[in-house]
Amino acid sequence: MSPKTMAASVVAGLSALALAACSAGTGPATGVANGGGSTQAAAAKTLRLSLNQTEQHPSFIALKNFGERLAKATNGRLGIQVYPNETLGAQAEALQLVGDGSVDLAIVSGSQLEKLNQDFSVFNLPLVFDSVESQMKVVNNADIVGDLYKSLESSNQITVVGGFTQGTRSVYTSKGPVNTPADLKGQKIRVQDSPLAIAMVEAMGASATPMAFGEVYTALQSGVIDGAENNEVSYVTQKHLEVAKFFSRTNHLVGLDYLIINSGLLGGLSAEDRAAFDKEWAATFAEHTQLWTAETDKAVQAAEAAGAKFNEVDAEAFRKALEPLTAQYLKTDTQKALYEAAQSAAQ
Repeated sequence: MSPKTMAASVVAGLSALALAACSAGTGPATGVANGGGSTQAAAAKTLRLSLNQTEQHPSFIALKNFGERLAKATNGRLGIQVYPNETLGAQAEALQLVGDGSVDLAIVSGSQLEKLNQDFSVFNLPLVFDSVESQMKVVNNADIVGDLYKSLESSNQITVVGGFTQGTRSVYTSKGPVNTPADLKGQKIRVQDSPLAIAMVEAMGASATPMAFGEVYTALQSGVIDGAENNEVSYVTQKHLEVAKFFSRTNHLVGLDYLIINSGLLGGLSAEDRAAFDKEWAATFAEHTQLWTAETDKAVQAAEAAGAKFNEVDAEAFRKALEPLTAQYLKTDTQKALYEAAQSAAQ
């Protein structure tokens, strides 16, 4: 069964269960599906949220807490149930399911959204942000991103709620440490499936191999790929350190995820519930950023204890290799304005 077919089957099953629960006069619990348990009170309407991370990941923890606070703030009118580990399919499938209303919310990477609107590629450019702090000042600022986040509503029925940091991304490999772009020559490095992500890894000297996130461990283990690029937290929670022990701090990108929601669902909320949703989301991305910092430190310690090797790289060599991508991908006035806003925040 393909991931898309499996996701559709899971969604169909969830819908049937939801209908049965409603007919019995009880809504589903707010919290987590497929592991982790939930003791929260039932919500009258439980929103289903798709996530590709584990229950130990900061995104899962922050989103679970989001659901709990939202249920309390709305006196049980709204809740959120988080489905981790790609239970509802990989991000490409989740994006489609949110658009057609089969799933209510999802966390998707910027590379997924740039396929629908190239303006999202601005925040996926290498070196566009110099820190998580400067990134968060931009991606959750409605004055900067308001129009961008509404740009998919008429075409795809998707509204972007806001951003979660993926932290600073670097390269990790099975063959040995990377010091310069020349060390990546001939190595197959997994990337997210987007032209920009592919161009970025190729600019760093490697052969880009697009692949779903959930397939990376097996591909590293079998030698289908030689490495990947990601943050320290995912490196540990996905156990990639077991099959790629060399983590080289290229720091080429401060990665970004987005929370998306079905536009019809969001527009159908009462003014009171929408205000509660927005308030609790603001608390959620702030909590996530704090969790991320703490979990990054823990992840590095855990990885080193397990035998992973971290090394610094020739940062200037990687910067020179990546800088040409900025001019290549900033093509419109809108994209240039977004880029300038990001740079201003960094300063």
